[in-house]
Amino acid sequence: MTLPTPNLDDRRFQDFVDEAKRMIPSLCPEWTNHNLSDPGVALIEIFAWMSEQVLFRLNQVPERMYIDFLNLVGVRPFGASAATVPVTFWLSAPPEEAVVVPEGTEVTTEGEDGVVFATLSELRIEPATLLSAITATPEEVFADVTAELEYDRDTVTCFPSVPVRYGDAFHLGFDGSMAGQLVELGVTTAERGIGVDPEDAPIIWEAWTGEVWAPCTMVVDTTGGLNRDGVVRMVVPPAHEALTQAGLRRWWIRVRLLEPRPGQAGYGSSPTISDISVTPLGGSVLAEHANLVNAEVVGRSIGEPGQRFALANRPVLARRPGEHVVVSHDGRHRIFREVTDFSHSGPDDDHVVWDAASGVLEFGPAVRYADGSTVQHGAVPPFGAEIMVPMYRWGGGSAGNIGAGTLTTLREAVPYVDRVVNLAPATGGVDPESVDEVRQRGPASLRAGQRAVTVGDFEQLTLESSPLVARALCLPPEEHWGPVRVLVVPRCDLPPDTVSIDDFALDDDLFSTVRDHLEERRTLGSVVRVTTPYYQGVSVITRVRAATGRSTSQIRQRVLDALHQYLSPVIGGPNGTGWPFNTGLSATALAAMIGEIDGVGGIDEIALFEVDLRNDRRLGDSTEFVALDQGSLFLGRRHQVVVR
Repeated sequence: MTLPTPNLDDRRFQDFVDEAKRMIPSLCPEWTNHNLSDPGVALIEIFAWMSEQVLFRLNQVPERMYIDFLNLVGVRPFGASAATVPVTFWLSAPPEEAVVVPEGTEVTTEGEDGVVFATLSELRIEPATLLSAITATPEEVFADVTAELEYDRDTVTCFPSVPVRYGDAFHLGFDGSMAGQLVELGVTTAERGIGVDPEDAPIIWEAWTGEVWAPCTMVVDTTGGLNRDGVVRMVVPPAHEALTQAGLRRWWIRVRLLEPRPGQAGYGSSPTISDISVTPLGGSVLAEHANLVNAEVVGRSIGEPGQRFALANRPVLARRPGEHVVVSHDGRHRIFREVTDFSHSGPDDDHVVWDAASGVLEFGPAVRYADGSTVQHGAVPPFGAEIMVPMYRWGGGSAGNIGAGTLTTLREAVPYVDRVVNLAPATGGVDPESVDEVRQRGPASLRAGQRAVTVGDFEQLTLESSPLVARALCLPPEEHWGPVRVLVVPRCDLPPDTVSIDDFALDDDLFSTVRDHLEERRTLGSVVRVTTPYYQGVSVITRVRAATGRSTSQIRQRVLDALHQYLSPVIGGPNGTGWPFNTGLSATALAAMIGEIDGVGGIDEIALFEVDLRNDRRLGDSTEFVALDQGSLFLGRRHQVVVR
């Protein structure tokens, strides 16, 4: 049971007015006009209004002290997290030499208050030369077909198996890396592949990244699955490494034949190609919703412990290499390294604490201990020293989660660049933690003690590791010496009806952040496995009646939106905090939820189906209950609503 927060004085405006009027007969009996039009009554009301404001501020003292106490024990608000998205720069003409888009190039959405993104690395767009072409079977039996492409009268059979098999591939080898480049392949075909639907061909373009074959981002394919003359425009992944195949060390891009989906037409025979040309059209690089500040001087030291300096902008984003504090004095420059706190800092350690939310830099304090000695934790900048931050980024937040095709404006012109666009939506933007959220998290953090011992400790520490973590569940070891499994649900700000299973995958950065955070806090001998829940696809088919006079189209959309939200892993469930782990779904619960939607007059039928999320198809027969295994969550797909 928590202690109640005291209300130090519960009097309000009218209480002060009434109390003052009751005192008039004893203090000023000659004052007999107490109407609202009387000047004296007006003065009383002004006094009552001012007194109420004072009491309001006084009653904030307990909450303010609560926040200060949390600060004292090291519980501070999380800073903002910035959204990221690859942005593609289109050149005005094919380059004859390397074109460089500098790191920090800023692009925005349209309008005076456009959302600003800055590129995180340099992009080099260079002409590429096609050196080799080989075909490969699923068993990686290679055949060099470079000569056939070089001569006009010869053709190349892309998928060499007879009959064709999924896994057949056609590889193109280049003389250098094309990482992040926007490439156009001009394709001249000789014969069409038989049986395939040109608008839905089961093929995929991939590039070797040094570890795996990663899919390229398709911009346009006018060849109909290599069935007619046209162009294939794609963005190569940000990593593109050399690989030796068929005795040739090249930078490879390939087109691979996939197993057709249910209902998708496959190739009866392979298409053939007589010529391929390669033209670089631009490139893609990761950009972040952030504003870059260079060389900001925050003040001068007065030579005392515990100094604090405020940056001009906040919230400050997580620091990257090169973002640090420099103290300059007498021609010497010292770099102060960021630490979480000064508990392990000595008097000669150049340490500084960044408060990301408030944008404050704090230098080490002098602490007096019980024996009377005073210990300096962290070096003190000398008197008169200049405190400067060479570079930092600020901004972030959910405002950066913009849609595809909205980043279209360059803030400054880049030579040879004609236009820019983001082909995918930006994701990952999270607002700074609010005071109410800190108040809820603080007691749980103190109970965990920054040590992962119990199941609750693992879950709390996982939530604290990054603002990109929406939910966490810890499963104890199945065996005595087995691993502790921590299931992480990433934050996803996309509309519930547009998300897919891939949107809940753990990217490498978030996985590393959670893993490292738990690694430092786990008990000796315990093994921690960080992974994601199993997502069970579920489809709801329902037939409802609209209330008299209500639009059936409107009711249908409301029910669809409610179903997608209700089954969301992040904002679903009865409480709107995400569908509960290990809790099955029944038609009865859905009927209660749908029945509360405005405009629904009745429910005639509800049927549930399990869904294969990878192939996006229903499985089995309808049922009235879908169970969840341990560590599982629902993901709704292919809902159907009929309204009459």
